[in-house]
Amino acid sequence: MSPSDFQPTLLVSLLLGGFVTAFLHAALPTHWLPFVLVGRAQRWSLATTLWSVLAAGLAHIAVTAVVGGLIVAAGLALDRWIAGVLPWLSAGLLFVLGLFYLSRSTIRRPLPAEGPALEAPEPTVSQAAAFWGLVAVMAASPGEVLLPLYLSSAEEGLLVLGLLTLILAAGTVLGMAVFTTLARAGASILRLERWARYEGAILGLALIGLGLLVVMHQH
Repeated sequence: MSPSDFQPTLLVSLLLGGFVTAFLHAALPTHWLPFVLVGRAQRWSLATTLWSVLAAGLAHIAVTAVVGGLIVAAGLALDRWIAGVLPWLSAGLLFVLGLFYLSRSTIRRPLPAEGPALEAPEPTVSQAAAFWGLVAVMAASPGEVLLPLYLSSAEEGLLVLGLLTLILAAGTVLGMAVFTTLARAGASILRLERWARYEGAILGLALIGLGLLVVMHQH
């Protein structure tokens, strides 16, 4: 699709939806609790902890973008054979992932009200090893819930894909930083773990909403 074919409303909806999805995805405890635990264990300041969040979040999105690019390439190749399949395939993936997270949030055991203990032992690794270990953990796990967004924007061109990647990076890093900072402020007071039990339902509904948005724009 050429730049003249851009639909501003659809583009804004895609980017806004991508930011919200990335932010909600960052609410997963795996995206902030390790930084709180390691930061306490290593006696990091808030600034050092947030630097690790920034580096790990960018690595997380970089790997997600690479995987998303491969999905786009495969999707475009498929679309040459089956006209119009790409938007429906992306909507289907959004629905499936949304239903997965929504159903998982209703059947998994509730988290303890007091949440996981945040007490940490004395540092046992070097500061550099702890820092890059967190980055490696996030880089090794691309954001699977973000991948359908690449597929849904595949036909919009490289510019839109680049903008989408920047938006996902902003939403992910901001979300990780916010939840990490709040958790450091005192999880026992803020009770973030109590709210964490609802993140699956919220994320699932958001993904289903994005899927409906893609379907509506096919008519």
